[in-house]
Amino acid sequence: MENLNVKFNEVSNEWLLFKKTKIKESTYLNYKYLISNKLLNPIGELTLGELLNYDFNSFIETLMTRLSSKTVKDTVVILKCILKFAEVKYDVNFKLSLVSSPTIYKKEISIFNEREKNKIIKKCIKLNNIKELGIIISIYTGLRIGEVCALKWSDIDFDNRIINVTHTLQRVYVSRRNTKVIYTTPKTQKSLRKIPINNNLYVILKVFSKDYSKDAFILSGNKDRWIEPIAYRYTYRQVLKYAKVSYKKYHTLRHTFATRCINVGMDVKSLSEILGHANVTITLNTYVHSSIATKNKFINKL
Repeated sequence: MENLNVKFNEVSNEWLLFKKTKIKESTYLNYKYLISNKLLNPIGELTLGELLNYDFNSFIETLMTRLSSKTVKDTVVILKCILKFAEVKYDVNFKLSLVSSPTIYKKEISIFNEREKNKIIKKCIKLNNIKELGIIISIYTGLRIGEVCALKWSDIDFDNRIINVTHTLQRVYVSRRNTKVIYTTPKTQKSLRKIPINNNLYVILKVFSKDYSKDAFILSGNKDRWIEPIAYRYTYRQVLKYAKVSYKKYHTLRHTFATRCINVGMDVKSLSEILGHANVTITLNTYVHSSIATKNKFINKL
Protein backbone atom coordinates (compact mmCIF):
# COMPACT_ATOMS: atom_id res chain seq x y z
CA MET A 1 0.00 0.00 0.00
CA GLU A 2 1.26 3.45 -0.97
CA ASN A 3 -0.03 4.89 2.32
CA LEU A 4 2.44 2.78 4.27
CA ASN A 5 5.36 4.57 2.60
CA VAL A 6 4.48 7.91 4.21
CA LYS A 7 7.09 8.87 6.83
CA PHE A 8 6.33 9.81 10.42
CA ASN A 9 7.84 13.29 10.02
CA GLU A 10 5.39 13.99 7.18
CA VAL A 11 2.43 12.85 9.28
CA SER A 12 3.60 14.90 12.26
CA ASN A 13 3.74 18.03 10.07
CA GLU A 14 0.25 17.31 8.78
CA TRP A 15 -1.02 16.86 12.32
CA LEU A 16 0.56 20.16 13.43
CA LEU A 17 -1.11 21.99 10.56
CA PHE A 18 -4.41 20.34 11.48
CA LYS A 19 -4.06 21.46 15.11
CA LYS A 20 -2.62 24.94 14.50
CA THR A 21 -5.93 26.77 14.09
CA LYS A 22 -7.51 24.99 17.05
CA ILE A 23 -4.95 25.69 19.78
CA LYS A 24 -3.10 28.65 21.31
CA GLU A 25 0.25 29.69 19.86
CA SER A 26 2.10 28.67 23.03
CA THR A 27 0.55 25.18 22.92
CA TYR A 28 1.36 24.83 19.22
CA LEU A 29 5.01 25.80 19.80
CA ASN A 30 5.25 23.38 22.71
CA TYR A 31 3.90 20.54 20.55
CA LYS A 32 6.32 21.46 17.76
CA TYR A 33 9.28 21.52 20.16
CA LEU A 34 8.47 18.13 21.69
CA ILE A 35 7.99 16.54 18.26
CA SER A 36 11.23 18.00 16.92
CA ASN A 37 13.35 17.18 19.97
CA LYS A 38 11.83 13.98 21.38
CA LEU A 39 10.22 12.14 18.45
CA LEU A 40 11.77 12.98 15.09
CA ASN A 41 15.29 11.90 15.95
CA PRO A 42 14.39 8.25 16.68
CA ILE A 43 11.35 7.71 14.44
CA GLY A 44 11.04 10.69 12.08
CA GLU A 45 12.37 8.83 9.02
CA LEU A 46 10.41 5.65 9.66
CA THR A 47 7.44 4.93 7.39
CA LEU A 48 3.98 4.05 8.64
CA GLY A 49 4.61 0.50 7.43
CA GLU A 50 7.75 0.27 9.57
CA LEU A 51 5.94 1.79 12.54
CA LEU A 52 3.30 -0.96 12.42
CA ASN A 53 5.89 -3.31 13.91
CA TYR A 54 7.73 -0.70 15.98
CA ASP A 55 8.21 -1.39 19.71
CA PHE A 56 6.76 1.82 21.10
CA ASN A 57 6.84 0.55 24.68
CA SER A 58 10.61 0.06 24.55
CA PHE A 59 10.92 3.54 23.07
CA ILE A 60 8.88 4.95 25.98
CA GLU A 61 11.04 3.08 28.49
CA THR A 62 14.12 4.67 26.93
CA LEU A 63 12.56 8.12 27.26
CA MET A 64 11.86 7.46 30.94
CA THR A 65 15.56 6.88 31.63
CA ARG A 66 16.54 10.38 30.55
CA LEU A 67 13.49 12.64 30.86
CA SER A 68 11.17 13.71 33.65
CA SER A 69 7.97 11.71 34.00
CA LYS A 70 5.88 14.75 32.98
CA THR A 71 7.91 15.33 29.81
CA VAL A 72 7.61 11.64 28.92
CA LYS A 73 3.85 11.71 29.48
CA ASP A 74 3.44 14.87 27.37
CA THR A 75 5.55 13.33 24.60
CA VAL A 76 3.58 10.08 24.62
CA VAL A 77 0.26 11.97 24.48
CA ILE A 78 1.45 13.82 21.37
CA LEU A 79 2.82 10.61 19.82
CA LYS A 80 -0.53 8.86 20.26
CA CYS A 81 -2.42 11.84 18.81
CA ILE A 82 -0.24 11.78 15.69
CA LEU A 83 -0.65 8.03 15.30
CA LYS A 84 -4.44 8.32 15.72
CA PHE A 85 -4.43 11.02 13.06
CA ALA A 86 -2.47 8.66 10.77
CA GLU A 87 -4.93 5.82 11.45
CA VAL A 88 -7.82 7.93 10.19
CA LYS A 89 -6.07 9.58 7.25
CA TYR A 90 -4.02 6.63 6.00
CA ASP A 91 -6.23 3.71 7.06
CA VAL A 92 -3.72 1.91 9.29
CA ASN A 93 -4.06 0.34 12.73
CA PHE A 94 -1.26 0.79 15.26
CA LYS A 95 -3.16 -1.01 18.08
CA LEU A 96 -2.63 1.99 20.33
CA SER A 97 -4.41 0.32 23.24
CA LEU A 98 -1.26 -1.80 23.60
CA VAL A 99 0.99 1.27 23.88
CA SER A 100 1.53 2.07 27.55
CA SER A 101 1.24 5.54 29.08
CA PRO A 102 3.74 6.35 31.83
CA THR A 103 2.42 7.10 35.30
CA ILE A 104 3.41 10.35 36.98
CA TYR A 105 4.15 9.81 40.65
CA LYS A 106 3.32 13.03 42.45
CA LYS A 107 5.74 14.27 45.06
CA GLU A 108 4.43 15.56 48.36
CA ILE A 109 3.90 19.30 48.00
CA SER A 110 6.27 21.67 49.76
CA ILE A 111 5.04 24.80 51.56
CA PHE A 112 6.45 27.67 53.60
CA ASN A 113 5.47 27.55 57.26
CA GLU A 114 3.85 30.57 58.92
CA ARG A 115 7.14 31.95 60.20
CA GLU A 116 8.81 31.67 56.79
CA LYS A 117 5.81 33.23 55.04
CA ASN A 118 5.83 36.20 57.40
CA LYS A 119 9.58 36.69 56.97
CA ILE A 120 9.17 36.78 53.18
CA ILE A 121 6.35 39.32 53.35
CA LYS A 122 8.24 41.45 55.86
CA LYS A 123 11.35 41.51 53.68
CA CYS A 124 9.36 42.41 50.55
CA ILE A 125 7.71 45.32 52.37
CA LYS A 126 11.04 46.49 53.80
CA LEU A 127 12.66 46.50 50.35
CA ASN A 128 9.78 48.79 49.28
CA ASN A 129 10.31 48.01 45.59
CA ILE A 130 7.57 47.52 43.01
CA LYS A 131 9.31 44.40 41.73
CA GLU A 132 8.89 42.46 44.98
CA LEU A 133 5.15 43.19 45.01
CA GLY A 134 4.49 40.12 42.83
CA ILE A 135 5.77 37.81 45.55
CA ILE A 136 3.32 39.28 48.05
CA ILE A 137 0.51 38.95 45.51
CA SER A 138 1.28 35.23 45.00
CA ILE A 139 1.34 34.65 48.75
CA TYR A 140 -2.14 36.16 49.15
CA THR A 141 -3.75 34.91 45.92
CA GLY A 142 -1.93 31.77 44.74
CA LEU A 143 -1.20 33.27 41.32
CA ARG A 144 1.26 31.39 39.11
CA ILE A 145 4.49 33.19 38.25
CA GLY A 146 3.43 33.77 34.63
CA GLU A 147 0.14 35.27 35.79
CA VAL A 148 1.89 37.62 38.20
CA CYS A 149 4.33 38.76 35.51
CA ALA A 150 1.40 39.53 33.18
CA LEU A 151 -0.60 41.56 35.73
CA LYS A 152 -1.34 45.20 34.97
CA TRP A 153 -2.75 47.78 37.33
CA SER A 154 -5.90 47.76 35.22
CA ASP A 155 -6.44 44.15 36.40
CA ILE A 156 -6.85 45.38 39.99
CA ASP A 157 -10.46 46.33 40.76
CA PHE A 158 -10.10 48.35 43.95
CA ASP A 159 -13.82 49.18 44.15
CA ASN A 160 -14.83 45.52 44.32
CA ARG A 161 -11.54 44.33 45.84
CA ILE A 162 -10.88 41.83 43.08
CA ILE A 163 -7.90 40.84 40.93
CA ASN A 164 -8.92 39.90 37.40
CA VAL A 165 -6.62 37.21 36.01
CA THR A 166 -6.79 37.65 32.24
CA HIS A 167 -3.30 37.00 30.88
CA THR A 168 -0.09 35.08 31.42
CA LEU A 169 3.52 35.49 30.31
CA GLN A 170 5.59 32.52 29.21
CA ARG A 171 8.78 31.83 27.29
CA VAL A 172 8.33 29.16 24.63
CA TYR A 173 10.60 27.43 22.15
CA VAL A 174 10.32 28.64 18.56
CA SER A 175 13.06 26.23 17.51
CA ARG A 176 15.61 24.12 19.33
CA ARG A 177 17.87 27.08 20.05
CA ASN A 178 15.46 30.01 19.87
CA THR A 179 12.79 31.09 22.33
CA LYS A 180 10.40 34.01 22.69
CA VAL A 181 8.14 35.47 25.36
CA ILE A 182 4.40 35.35 24.74
CA TYR A 183 1.86 37.62 26.47
CA THR A 184 -1.38 35.75 26.04
CA THR A 185 -4.61 34.65 27.65
CA PRO A 186 -4.32 31.63 29.96
CA LYS A 187 -4.36 28.15 28.43
CA THR A 188 -7.77 27.16 29.80
CA GLN A 189 -11.03 29.01 30.34
CA LYS A 190 -10.92 28.12 34.06
CA SER A 191 -7.70 30.12 34.43
CA LEU A 192 -9.62 33.28 33.54
CA ARG A 193 -10.87 34.17 36.99
CA LYS A 194 -11.60 36.77 39.67
CA ILE A 195 -9.74 36.54 42.98
CA PRO A 196 -10.86 38.44 46.11
CA ILE A 197 -8.18 40.72 47.58
CA ASN A 198 -7.23 40.05 51.19
CA ASN A 199 -7.36 43.13 53.48
CA ASN A 200 -3.59 43.12 54.04
CA LEU A 201 -2.90 42.87 50.31
CA TYR A 202 -5.46 45.59 49.56
CA VAL A 203 -3.61 48.11 51.73
CA ILE A 204 -0.26 47.28 50.12
CA LEU A 205 -1.63 47.45 46.56
CA LYS A 206 -3.43 50.72 47.26
CA VAL A 207 -0.23 52.41 48.45
CA PHE A 208 1.78 51.34 45.40
CA SER A 209 -0.99 52.01 42.86
CA LYS A 210 -0.85 55.79 43.38
CA ASP A 211 2.46 56.05 41.52
CA TYR A 212 1.56 54.08 38.36
CA SER A 213 -0.76 54.33 35.39
CA LYS A 214 -3.53 51.79 34.84
CA ASP A 215 -1.94 50.30 31.72
CA ALA A 216 1.44 49.67 33.36
CA PHE A 217 2.65 46.18 34.20
CA ILE A 218 2.69 45.87 37.99
CA LEU A 219 6.17 44.38 38.30
CA SER A 220 7.93 46.86 36.03
CA GLY A 221 5.74 49.91 36.55
CA ASN A 222 6.00 50.45 32.80
CA LYS A 223 3.36 49.91 30.11
CA ASP A 224 5.96 49.03 27.47
CA ARG A 225 8.11 46.62 29.47
CA TRP A 226 7.33 43.43 31.32
CA ILE A 227 9.43 41.23 33.57
CA GLU A 228 9.37 37.65 32.36
CA PRO A 229 9.20 34.58 34.65
CA ILE A 230 12.88 33.58 34.23
CA ALA A 231 14.05 37.01 35.38
CA TYR A 232 11.46 37.15 38.15
CA ARG A 233 12.63 33.85 39.59
CA TYR A 234 15.99 35.55 40.21
CA THR A 235 14.24 38.37 42.12
CA TYR A 236 12.36 35.77 44.15
CA ARG A 237 15.56 33.86 44.95
CA GLN A 238 17.22 37.08 46.14
CA VAL A 239 14.27 37.90 48.42
CA LEU A 240 14.51 34.46 50.06
CA LYS A 241 18.23 35.00 50.52
CA TYR A 242 17.72 38.42 52.15
CA ALA A 243 14.91 37.03 54.33
CA LYS A 244 17.13 34.08 55.35
CA VAL A 245 14.53 31.56 54.24
CA SER A 246 15.66 28.29 52.64
CA TYR A 247 15.05 28.18 48.91
CA LYS A 248 11.93 26.50 47.58
CA LYS A 249 10.69 27.00 44.00
CA TYR A 250 8.31 29.88 43.25
CA HIS A 251 5.34 27.55 42.89
CA THR A 252 5.68 26.89 46.64
CA LEU A 253 3.99 30.26 47.20
CA ARG A 254 0.91 28.90 45.40
CA HIS A 255 1.01 25.67 47.42
CA THR A 256 1.35 27.69 50.63
CA PHE A 257 -1.67 29.85 49.76
CA ALA A 258 -3.84 26.83 48.88
CA THR A 259 -2.85 24.93 52.02
CA ARG A 260 -3.65 27.93 54.22
CA CYS A 261 -7.05 28.27 52.55
CA ILE A 262 -7.85 24.63 53.34
CA ASN A 263 -6.62 25.05 56.93
CA VAL A 264 -8.94 28.01 57.58
CA GLY A 265 -11.91 26.06 56.23
CA MET A 266 -12.39 27.24 52.64
CA ASP A 267 -14.52 24.83 50.63
CA VAL A 268 -12.76 22.97 47.83
CA LYS A 269 -15.03 24.31 45.07
CA SER A 270 -14.19 27.92 45.93
CA LEU A 271 -10.48 27.16 46.22
CA SER A 272 -10.49 25.34 42.90
CA GLU A 273 -12.03 28.39 41.19
CA ILE A 274 -9.53 30.77 42.82
CA LEU A 275 -6.59 28.60 41.73
CA GLY A 276 -7.96 28.28 38.21
CA HIS A 277 -7.89 24.48 38.21
CA ALA A 278 -9.61 22.70 35.34
CA ASN A 279 -11.70 20.71 37.83
CA VAL A 280 -12.19 20.16 41.56
CA THR A 281 -10.49 16.75 41.39
CA ILE A 282 -7.12 18.40 40.78
CA THR A 283 -7.57 20.52 43.91
CA LEU A 284 -8.69 17.53 45.97
CA ASN A 285 -5.79 15.34 44.88
CA THR A 286 -3.22 18.06 45.43
CA TYR A 287 -4.27 19.75 48.66
CA VAL A 288 -6.97 17.89 50.56
CA HIS A 289 -5.41 15.16 52.67
CA SER A 290 -6.56 14.18 56.13
CA SER A 291 -3.88 13.91 58.81
CA ILE A 292 -3.05 10.67 60.61
CA ALA A 293 -4.60 12.23 63.73
CA THR A 294 -7.91 12.72 61.91
CA LYS A 295 -7.81 9.15 60.63
CA ASN A 296 -7.13 7.81 64.11
CA LYS A 297 -9.99 9.85 65.48
CA PHE A 298 -12.52 8.11 63.24
CA ILE A 299 -10.92 4.67 63.35
CA ASN A 300 -11.13 4.69 67.14
CA LYS A 301 -14.87 5.29 66.93
CA LEU A 302 -15.39 1.92 65.21
